[in-house]
Amino acid sequence: MRLSRDFFAQDTLSVARLLLGKRLVRRWNGQRLSGCIVEAEAYIGQDDLGCHASVGRTARNEVMFGPPGRAYVYFTYGMHWMFNIVTEAQEFAAAVLIRALEPLEGIPAMKRNRQGRTGFDLCSGPAKLAQALLITRELNSADLCAKRGAELWLEDGPPIPDDKVATSPRIGLNNTPEPWESVPWRFYVRDNLFVSKAR
Repeated sequence: MRLSRDFFAQDTLSVARLLLGKRLVRRWNGQRLSGCIVEAEAYIGQDDLGCHASVGRTARNEVMFGPPGRAYVYFTYGMHWMFNIVTEAQEFAAAVLIRALEPLEGIPAMKRNRQGRTGFDLCSGPAKLAQALLITRELNSADLCAKRGAELWLEDGPPIPDDKVATSPRIGLNNTPEPWESVPWRFYVRDNLFVSKAR
């Protein structure tokens, strides 16, 4: 069953935690490329100095101010696409960055998209999973809750019990003022082999 807009309209920390175990699905060339979400990070509002919305509304982050359940795809470091899901109420800019997947379907195609990389190196990071699933600018603002013609969506999956979930500070915010660098808003499945190396 596909996740509904009501799911993404919840508070961002709840969504980030509950996304663990859900399935991200990309339809490409008539086949499904999918993986189980095993790592996610929350970014919440304009007060969060780690969040893109902290600089105000811009052309880049406009989709974050839109309705929940939309894809926010941005380019970083001049080379990588990153996939986020918009959360909470419209006009409140918040999103969850999907950081890692455990590959499930379409693995041969994912390997080709990742230039032959396999195993842990396939989807164990936000740039890696975007490349594996061919998530690029064209999918920015895509409605992940659309019932027809969708190229990208999320499906329900077995819940991950609390004792299997770990938290940590978000990754890559080294120059962000406290407390935003250290808030434990990264959620991941403990001991999962596909979680990114950073802990």
